[in-house]
Amino acid sequence: MSPRALIAEDEPALRAEVSQALATLWPELVVCAEVGDGLEAARVLEEQRPEILFLDVAMPGMDGLEVARRASGRSHVVFIKAFDDYAVPAFEEGAVDFLLKPLSSDRLRRTVARLKARVGETPALLEPLLAELRQTLEKRRALRWISVLEGRELRFVTTDEILFFRSDHKYTAAVTRGAEHLVSRPLKALAEELDPETFWRVHRSYVVNVRAILSVRKVAGGGLEIILRDHAERIPVSQPYAHRFRQT
Repeated sequence: MSPRALIAEDEPALRAEVSQALATLWPELVVCAEVGDGLEAARVLEEQRPEILFLDVAMPGMDGLEVARRASGRSHVVFIKAFDDYAVPAFEEGAVDFLLKPLSSDRLRRTVARLKARVGETPALLEPLLAELRQTLEKRRALRWISVLEGRELRFVTTDEILFFRSDHKYTAAVTRGAEHLVSRPLKALAEELDPETFWRVHRSYVVNVRAILSVRKVAGGGLEIILRDHAERIPVSQPYAHRFRQT
């Protein structure tokens, strides 16, 4: 029986890239589902019990580490991550593998080879490793200032000043009370370094400073939008992130 895999990645283009690469490198592998958030990944895990999981670490609804915890001892796990600073202990443990963004065809080929060698074995118990990875990740998320472009100069802005971040293709706007500053980094990569207690991802294109929120209200169609204390822009809340405001 052919092994089955789940791909959970909230960037559609990257999700498709992984799927297409697997079809070439491992045509016998059956991709049973491709999803864009952790809650859906957890549902597929329980319903279809795939032998292999490709999990983005930072996903809406439930992150990849929590999905992996639920799959401990049941599925082989490959994490997809923008940074490699906490990959080393996982590699040394030999329990999981990592694909770093942007994807490398050579790296994916090596990952597939490792999975083929392990797929007939009982998947490892991941709880101790995942606890270590989460602890390391939380330490990573301590960004206190960012460098922004102003003409030909760089200016340093503390994250306390920033009301929200807005994605603009491969750049990001850091919005303060009186200005918008251009950050030459994608929103997703930037969000992974912010304090998760202070900055919440609420939409594919927005990360908001919780301290800047005045209220949250319903809009036509049953959606939500955030009203800020010191800025006129309304911030949309997409469905995968609406659970943050269930009490509103």
